[in-house]
Amino acid sequence: MSFLKDCILCLVIATASTVSAEDWPHFLGPQHNFHSGETGLNLVFDEAGPPVKWEVERGRGHSGVVVAGGKVVFIHQLEKEEEICCLNADTGEEIWKHRYAVDVAQSYGIVDAPRSSPVIDPETGLIYSLGNDGDLICLKLETGEIVWQKRLEADFGPSPFFFGYGSSPLVHGEKLIVQVGAEGACVVALNKADGAVIWQNAHQWNGSYASPVIGMVNGEERLFVFAGGMVKPPHGGLLCINPKDGHIDSEFPWRSDNFASVNAATPVPCGPNRVFITEDYGLGGVMLEFDSNFQPRAVWDSPEFGCQFQTPIYHDGYLYGFGGNGGLMLAFDAGSGRLLWNEAFYQTTIQWKDRPIPISLGHAHLIYIDGGFLCLTENGALLRMNLSPGGFEIVSKARLFYAPETWAPPVVSDGKLFINQNEMGSRLICYDVSG
Repeated sequence: MSFLKDCILCLVIATASTVSAEDWPHFLGPQHNFHSGETGLNLVFDEAGPPVKWEVERGRGHSGVVVAGGKVVFIHQLEKEEEICCLNADTGEEIWKHRYAVDVAQSYGIVDAPRSSPVIDPETGLIYSLGNDGDLICLKLETGEIVWQKRLEADFGPSPFFFGYGSSPLVHGEKLIVQVGAEGACVVALNKADGAVIWQNAHQWNGSYASPVIGMVNGEERLFVFAGGMVKPPHGGLLCINPKDGHIDSEFPWRSDNFASVNAATPVPCGPNRVFITEDYGLGGVMLEFDSNFQPRAVWDSPEFGCQFQTPIYHDGYLYGFGGNGGLMLAFDAGSGRLLWNEAFYQTTIQWKDRPIPISLGHAHLIYIDGGFLCLTENGALLRMNLSPGGFEIVSKARLFYAPETWAPPVVSDGKLFINQNEMGSRLICYDVSG
């Protein structure tokens, strides 16, 4: 009997050692690359999906949630106000909220709504949220108390956007880096503690919907900003910036000549000295490599690999993402630019209300977690997949709901999967994927 108890104890210890929870404080994930180190999850589910832990109604917007310290934070639009909301991640119960008035406009028949995701700084316990009208607010995670706030247009000048501000801020060291897109303030670094300006730089390219990200060039940190606003003629591209002082080392033009085009997918660092950028209005994607003077050159490009706002994933030397205005999953060799495979999944169906519905990827998102990939399609299908240079394998598939514009990426933290349903009953749903 003692031997049996010892065996059971060893099994419990061995199993527990493989379980690891992780916060998701930024919309790109804890490592800023849609990779999570969380393990020990149950990501094998039937066509109804993982069990629902809780759900809450929410307003409009494509902003993703962020999670830290057992709290989930998001921003959404309610009538003519924006609301930053903090919930208990285990129960969905409201902890605090902060609401303020905004001007709601529209372009091309699309109503303005928050697109920028908040960011939590675990080091200080502060939250930074950028609203549609440029309300940049720093709050305490525990209480929702405002520490400092700015109105970007008032402080730095206007920026020509199609749908309002939509680039997520970046916490880097003592700095909060924001793509402002104004004349004389293209990118701004603020002191994250009090909002004081540390540096700001000037460039003719205005603000886009892509978020700043850090990569390594010549053994040094560099800030990659994919810029480009609502201007005629359209212009924009990648800026390589020294995050210490804001100096712009180089620029690489990459923007369609279509006025209604936007740069919205975040740059993807692909190892030392390389970064991939992509847009979906004709040019597609391009892999850049920087020389010893921080000047870029195009290594390869692909009009096929055009992502509108879904940021691809770089994993083990390969790029996985979606092209063709969404709807087509692609795998590329990041080194050579060779297309390895593509798949639309139209022949794969999932049962929904007594009838099979084909998978439609649309503007889908990928995250890598616990040894495989999760894919959330834009109309509410969830796939657990193995992706490799040789192809794909669908491990599990589910129809969570059937609604358009599910454009925020999925988030997993501490055994919980968070999904934003944006239309036909807008809600935030928390699923239990704990081991």
